[in-house]
Amino acid sequence: MIRESDCERFFEIVIGGDRVAARLAVAQLLDAGIPPEDVMLELYWPTLELVQKLHRNDQLSNLAHHFATRLIRMLVDQMAAHYRMEPTTNRSVLAFCGNHEPEELAAQMAVDFLEMSGFEVKFGGGGIARDEILAYVHETKPDVLLLFASSPEDLPEIRQLIDTIKEIGASGDTQIAVGGGVFSRAPGLAEEIGADTWANSPLDLVHTLIEEPGRRATADQRTVGKKRRQAA
Repeated sequence: MIRESDCERFFEIVIGGDRVAARLAVAQLLDAGIPPEDVMLELYWPTLELVQKLHRNDQLSNLAHHFATRLIRMLVDQMAAHYRMEPTTNRSVLAFCGNHEPEELAAQMAVDFLEMSGFEVKFGGGGIARDEILAYVHETKPDVLLLFASSPEDLPEIRQLIDTIKEIGASGDTQIAVGGGVFSRAPGLAEEIGADTWANSPLDLVHTLIEEPGRRATADQRTVGKKRRQAA
C-alpha cells in the first residue's frame, strides 16, 4: 500500500521537475514489493488529478504543471513494460481523448490499464476529426468506443459523434464509453449526452467494461439537445 507521505513526496518531486528523484522514488516503491499497477493507480493517477485541479484553480504555475505532466508521462511509459498482463477478454477498444498533454496522459493510463486487463486496445489520442473516427468505427466495429479524459471544448464534437453513430447505425453493437476529464467534474453529463457507460478512473473503467458489456443508453436518457431534436 502506498502511503500518503509517499504521494506528498512524489507530488513535490514532479512539480519541481526532478527526473532522477522521481525515478528513484518509484524504484524504491517497486523494490518494496508494491505492484506496478498499484503505483499507477495509487500514485500516478491521484498525483495527476491533483496537479490538474491545482492548475485549474490557479494554484500551480504553468511551469510546475508542465514539469509534472511531462515527468509523469515518462514514468507511465516506463512502467507499462512491468504490468502483469491478464488473459484476453476478447473485446476490442478504440480510444480517443482530449487534445492536450494532461488529457493524453490520463487517457494513456486508462488504456494501459485496459490492455493489462485483457482488452485489445487501439489508442488514437487527441486531435482526430469526428468524421475520421466515425469512418474507422464503421469500418472496424470495435466492441467499445472510449472517449476518455475529454476537455470541455470537446463536448460538441463528442455529442455529435454519439448522435451520428446512433442515428445511422454505424456500429450498432459498439458500446460507447466516456470518462475522466470533464465527465468526472460534471456528474450526470455522460448520461445526458447519450453515452452507454462511464467511469471516473482507470480502475472504475475496467470494472464497468468487464461487468456491464451489454449496458446501452436508454431512449429517454439523453437530455442535451432533446428539445432541439423534438422540434426538428
